[in-house]
Amino acid sequence: MARKSNHIRLYVDHPLGADQRVSLTRDQAHYLFGVMRLDVGDAVALFNGRDGEWQTRVGVANKKGGDLVCQVQTRAQVGPPDLWLVCAPIRKERLSFMVEKAVELGVARIVLMQTDFTQDAKRVRLDKLQAVAVEAAEQCEALVVPEVVGVEKFSTLMGGWDAARRILFCDEAAAGRPSVLPDVIAGPWAVVIGPEGGFSDTEREVLQGLAAPVSLGPRILRAETAAVAALTVWQARLGDWV
Repeated sequence: MARKSNHIRLYVDHPLGADQRVSLTRDQAHYLFGVMRLDVGDAVALFNGRDGEWQTRVGVANKKGGDLVCQVQTRAQVGPPDLWLVCAPIRKERLSFMVEKAVELGVARIVLMQTDFTQDAKRVRLDKLQAVAVEAAEQCEALVVPEVVGVEKFSTLMGGWDAARRILFCDEAAAGRPSVLPDVIAGPWAVVIGPEGGFSDTEREVLQGLAAPVSLGPRILRAETAAVAALTVWQARLGDWV
């Protein structure tokens, strides 16, 4: 008889549907059968960003492999709002934190950019950050894993910016001024966060031409804190919290 198991979710890059068998990677098999001690018949929730969430049962259990069998769709596919987080790379642990919280707060895409004061761009491991995004999506019940892309030069990114995507520009130079948010307009948006040293005067001028600067209060925030604060404000006004 199958044991009762905790609610375990995995992201897979595989079609999901009734009676579909899904082969596990070595790492996934080790996690399910070596770490979580699941066995044949135990339940696992799967999602792939396209086909919703499916309840599955373990069909074959092996610490080096195995498969799951889809039984029933438990949630229809929905995506996050069309919101990007555009940010400069910061220190490794803080950048991982920013990616994790961005996924939890509901972004569709994370874009890393090289600014004049960016110091850690060469150390960025996109594969590691994407793994952070996957784990965050598995934990927070998201149905989509945002893609982490970059690192793009600020001039290239902003030079080809689509005017249809409005920008929430969080300017540290605006700290202490009244916090005035842009007009509430639905559609594609991006929250833009600078590096630990802030934006240069040239970059700030470019951003001011694309969006009005927004204050996040009277105190200077760390980049990762500013990202969380700005995404929270946006979600409360325009996102899927309302």
